Amino acid sequence: MKLRSALLAATFLAVPAVAMAQPISGLYVGAGVGANYLMDLNVKASGGSAKLKGAVGFVGLGSVGYGLGNGLRLELEGNYRNTASRLRGTGVTGGGTVQTFGPMFNALYDFNMGGGVMPYVGAGVGYEMTQLNPFQAYVPGGTPGFVAKNSTKGGLAAQLILGAAYPIASVPGLAVTGEYRFNAAFNTQSYAVTPYGGSTTTSVKLGNQYNHSLLVGLRYAFNAGPAPVAAPAAPVAPVVAPAPAPARSYLVFFDWDKADLTARAQQIIAEAAQNSTRVATTRIEVAGHADKSGTASYNQGLSLKRANNVAAELVRLGVPRNAISISAFGDTKPLVPTAAGVREPQNRRVEIVLK
Repeated sequence: MKLRSALLAATFLAVPAVAMAQPISGLYVGAGVGANYLMDLNVKASGGSAKLKGAVGFVGLGSVGYGLGNGLRLELEGNYRNTASRLRGTGVTGGGTVQTFGPMFNALYDFNMGGGVMPYVGAGVGYEMTQLNPFQAYVPGGTPGFVAKNSTKGGLAAQLILGAAYPIASVPGLAVTGEYRFNAAFNTQSYAVTPYGGSTTTSVKLGNQYNHSLLVGLRYAFNAGPAPVAAPAAPVAPVVAPAPAPARSYLVFFDWDKADLTARAQQIIAEAAQNSTRVATTRIEVAGHADKSGTASYNQGLSLKRANNVAAELVRLGVPRNAISISAFGDTKPLVPTAAGVREPQNRRVEIVLK
């Protein structure tokens, strides 16, 4: 009775609240076949008791159901189990075929895991009939004691279901299924038997049947559309390169033996003055240089004059005079090394550095 109550309670527990899963919506059909293991089955008669030993047999089923579109499915199932088992007891042996069949009403729930395989759980209640066809018992070394043939009785049954479905992409709605089922048939009736060699009818009572089944099958949902196609990837916005940071050093070049600012020199100085307000600048270094075409002292004076002219232009453009430091190096730091007396345009320069 405790097991019966637990299985009935599992029927309701197997119907969870609506979750995120969105599997079958509408009518579907399914079928499966596999192996069934019938556990030891008690046999009681007026003369004593024995056991039908556990054995492996065949199981097949078909179902028709309806998916609510929120993961929950309700279905009506018809099943058939056929197991040949041996009878063992004190002073008695024999055996026969135990066939169990009947309708079950199942409630199942699909879990949408986001992948190709969709697992599910369920439970059911129904009415299972058991047929002994045939069934014999006898004393070892003797003749059969009784025979039961085509004797069918039924009773309440319940089951638990664990399974998974794998959709076939080429056939919308079709899926391959794999399942484990635990089925319990609660037998309360007695089976009429005829003693061997006699006409008097007696009875044998079977205990509850407990079956473990493994099945593979197919399921087809009628309202399934084509498999969803992944949405095309959103176009990737082009990466815009960041604007280059303002330069922090500038070179102003001069004609030979000149300290005057050319038009190009004024453009470079203006750029330096403008960028000094766009970058973190604490001071501006202005350094004058000369090539080696004159004497060292002459070149020193010429480089200083060039630096002063550049600084004056920066001040005219709005750079504070106290932010400018002026230095002159004559011909001691050439940009291009040369021999004495050589005129080198790149050495006739002023370097502006934003610090």
